[in-house]
Amino acid sequence: MNEKVKSGSRNVAIVGPYLSGKTTLLESLLFVTGAISRKGNVKDGNTVGDSANEARDRRMSVEISAACTEYENTRFTFIDCPGSVEFAQETYNSLIGVDAAIVVCEPIKDRVLTLAPLFKFLDDWEIPHIVFVNKMDRANIHVLETLNALKAVSSRPLVLHQYPIMQGEQLTGFIDMVSEQAYQYHAGAPADPIPFPEELKAEEHQARAEMLEALANFDDHLLEELLEDIEPPQEEIIKDLKLELGADLVVPVFFGVAEQDFGVRPLLEALLREAPEPETTMERRLQTISDTPLAQVLKTFYTPQGGKISLVRVWQGTLTDGIVLNGVRAGGLYRLMGQQQQQVNQAVAGEIIAVSRLEGIKTGDTISTNSHLKELPKAENLEPVFALAITPEKRNDEVKLSAAISKLLEEDSSLAWEQHGDTHEVILWGQGEIHLQVALDRLRRKYNLPMSTHLPQVPYKETIRKPVNSVHGRYKHQSGGHGQFGDVFLDIQPLPRGEGFNFNEKIVGGVVPRQYIPGVEMGVREFLTHGPLGYPMVDVAVTLTNGSYHTVDSSEQAFKQAARLAMQTGIPQAQPTLLEPILKVDVNTPSEFTSKVLQLLSGRRGQILGYEGRHDWPGWDNVAAYLPQAEMQNFIVELRSLTLGVGSFHWEQDHLQEVPEKLAERILVTNSGNSK
Repeated sequence: MNEKVKSGSRNVAIVGPYLSGKTTLLESLLFVTGAISRKGNVKDGNTVGDSANEARDRRMSVEISAACTEYENTRFTFIDCPGSVEFAQETYNSLIGVDAAIVVCEPIKDRVLTLAPLFKFLDDWEIPHIVFVNKMDRANIHVLETLNALKAVSSRPLVLHQYPIMQGEQLTGFIDMVSEQAYQYHAGAPADPIPFPEELKAEEHQARAEMLEALANFDDHLLEELLEDIEPPQEEIIKDLKLELGADLVVPVFFGVAEQDFGVRPLLEALLREAPEPETTMERRLQTISDTPLAQVLKTFYTPQGGKISLVRVWQGTLTDGIVLNGVRAGGLYRLMGQQQQQVNQAVAGEIIAVSRLEGIKTGDTISTNSHLKELPKAENLEPVFALAITPEKRNDEVKLSAAISKLLEEDSSLAWEQHGDTHEVILWGQGEIHLQVALDRLRRKYNLPMSTHLPQVPYKETIRKPVNSVHGRYKHQSGGHGQFGDVFLDIQPLPRGEGFNFNEKIVGGVVPRQYIPGVEMGVREFLTHGPLGYPMVDVAVTLTNGSYHTVDSSEQAFKQAARLAMQTGIPQAQPTLLEPILKVDVNTPSEFTSKVLQLLSGRRGQILGYEGRHDWPGWDNVAAYLPQAEMQNFIVELRSLTLGVGSFHWEQDHLQEVPEKLAERILVTNSGNSK
């Protein structure tokens, strides 16, 4: 193991809700470490993170950004992750490759709940993390209220690493909870030591005692010292913080104002002293460590100039220019600073590096020179919850669409697409409206494929409600030479829901010769693809009971036409009715919003099946329901609005159900008008 890498690098993800200030924090980290000489800001669109056009257009992160810097002879690779729930896949994919995460949030109690899914992911994967409460210049609650709100959504104990010094609503400094030294902030410069504020002594001592007690839960020696009223040395406290943070047993909490660089240097010091080294992360993720090159793809980019770039975490061994990984010869190796690339000759275990031209290798893939190595775990792909039907604005572009979408899916694994068998629409699936709009912008910018969009059609079906027997269909056509003659009698009956289609024959005495019966079935099937209401027909049984033929003029084609004529006559008599697809939906929500979710489902014609506590999610419920697919198209938008953005759902097709009569009339009138 390379000692320099083991003790001289850190890979840190910056995560948190939308608008918490993650990109601003990255800018500050790069500035105070000297990687950039001037800070950009999100409004001006000149930050190192959010460098993609789609991000700058929206003033929000839409994909991860990696940036390298050095501090105290240690190389830091920071990964700025999107905060919007619609781009959570980007965050999850990158988190599996870092040594630690900074969770950025605001000191607003009502928004802390938005951290719950993120904390759950971090703890499930045992990823060490630190909380940085940003925008303390806008704090409207006491520090302990903030801490208690955070504790309510974390399964790991949170401990104050700093105690903020406030002057009114302004953050002016902090008390380091390890050394109990107070500091005062200065714009553009490191904080200075100041005398301990006497008015905070009682509060700080209480908070420090709680921090030490939390650490003592994992250190018997520290527990003995506390029981005997022995003040533990600072070195021991730092050692415990390092061990317990590295094992994801505690979560230290820091405060600051990233826009003014307040709190950024203490945060860096904590990452340097207490965050786990890459070797610790390797030991946690790998069963054994060797010199065989082994890496994992965290993100795939397609750049206009450089083609395909894969951001990878090197878990063991050394990557070099031209190395063959999974049978693919790699291109150059690069360190990233947003969209800027710095070429390097090699990347050793513990580094996060960009590799060009890894064709055929996807995000999450394990790559190695040894094809027999076991695949590393990867983040599960989020299920799609929002869809748009897309059509190229230029008809000639249809041939390019499949290849372009395939590249989009390589860049973002939470996208999906299908060509629907019933509606024949190309449907793009994703995590929300903004997510799909970003994907469509990329199609236009990168691949010159502007798209027209609309909400997907609901794949309605038809069926019948009553049987009709002995429906006659005769096809007779004479045009010189041999004519065409087919004659059939059909019984048409409804089938139980979900049975599909059934064809039988009860021909006696050869009134319809055997060679013509397949033509009858073909004619029936063709008719059922487009029923009298305009939709495919299902759950219908048709029986050929009688007929006649001509020894010269009959043919399979003639009996096919006769069957169609019989169906045209019989189906309208069988009371055709409209069916809609019903989905089985499982909605996950914090318990405090369960009643609102029940109302939301009921208001969309949902049938509530019940609800219960969500497994392994204290304080959350799972609501099960049947919901018409027609009511799902904007369901995720309203669900997130009701649940501070954290509600989610799983869905699957379940059954077909008759549409209520008045609604069916509106659907048929609307669709009839659209088809004209």
